Amino acid sequence: MSRIRTVEVVPMAFPDPPLLNSWGVHEPLALRTLTILTLDDGTVGYGETSGEQPLLGRLQAAAARVVGRRVDDPRSIEEAVHDGLGPDVSPVERRKTYAPFEVAALDALGRLEGVPVSDLLGGRVRDRIDFAGYLFFKWAGHPGGVPDGWGAAEDAEALARLAGRLVDAYGFRSLKLKAGVYPPDREVAAMHALAKAQPGVPLRIDPNGAWRVDTAIEVASRLEGVAEYLEDPTLGLDGMAAVRAATRLPLATNMAVVSPETLGPAVEAGAVDIVLADHHYWGGLAATRSLGRECAEYGLGLSMHSNSHLGVTLAAMVHAAAATPELDHACDTHYPWNADSDIVVPGSIAIVDGAVAVPEGPGLGVDVRRDVVDRLHRAYLESGRTVRDDTAYARTVDPGYDPTLPRF
Repeated sequence: MSRIRTVEVVPMAFPDPPLLNSWGVHEPLALRTLTILTLDDGTVGYGETSGEQPLLGRLQAAAARVVGRRVDDPRSIEEAVHDGLGPDVSPVERRKTYAPFEVAALDALGRLEGVPVSDLLGGRVRDRIDFAGYLFFKWAGHPGGVPDGWGAAEDAEALARLAGRLVDAYGFRSLKLKAGVYPPDREVAAMHALAKAQPGVPLRIDPNGAWRVDTAIEVASRLEGVAEYLEDPTLGLDGMAAVRAATRLPLATNMAVVSPETLGPAVEAGAVDIVLADHHYWGGLAATRSLGRECAEYGLGLSMHSNSHLGVTLAAMVHAAAATPELDHACDTHYPWNADSDIVVPGSIAIVDGAVAVPEGPGLGVDVRRDVVDRLHRAYLESGRTVRDDTAYARTVDPGYDPTLPRF
């Protein structure tokens, strides 16, 4: 079996719209990292993850240890990653470091054997993966810059128009609103406007823990019959459990459950109904598949979390979802906000009628344009950016902006 001959870790930067959230606002550039594994026969595999430090430094430290490992031996690759990290690195950070190497190895192995990654994960149980259109309150453009093509969405009516554009462009059959930005009355009004504008479309709302328990309970009562579920309405397991006990709306999370160690306590506390998996955090695609089995054992629903990303991550999500029978909610994706900067060959992956067809080719089924990767890498080097800081960027417009949660 082929061994890994070389490893590249390539940070990239690409344009991101001014999307608002409870911590501030997206900066003009999003940061991602591409891991590139080349086997001794020339086969190449790709993984994608955050481009921020200190994760980038950990990826670079682990890369040399991965060289020489068999591509079909994930345990050996994981051990190599751990060997490249210091003893003080937490289990969560270790899993985050391993994940893009695992995805790249699966991609390369699939290409080598002529099978899709979903087959390597146990086999495809669905051919198309549903995604939710991800709505944000947003500015018209970045301060001092040219307004973007999406326009401003700072009230209920503008948000409903934005939803209509996303639905028209991508056919989304469910929608998610990133909340925790404005007072709850304003965000509840936005949800009702969405329900009126998109009748019958499941809606979910995620304030990222910006609401106090009493606020979350009140909002839940006003969104019964409107929202499909509330995601992380408040902080902590005790707070989530209190809200869940007081509402009939299901509660979802990607903040209270972030690792295998946190799943059991969340169930015992009665804090969640739905877990949002994220292979970048959980340690790869095989770990995401295992999470599905654990959720089923606990009687929990399953969806997928998203952050700003490109097509390699989207393809990885699709293959994991295709091989996870327990997935029972549309997945989140930021892809429409960043699709114009994608590094994959146009047309190799797309959202059509609110879903992505599992790529038929071997591995992840998408090919990467190295010229675009190199261009985004130059943009990263020229930017001088090493971390994402939504709060600092918000303070360039509002110097008194306070991200302390809960806010309302």
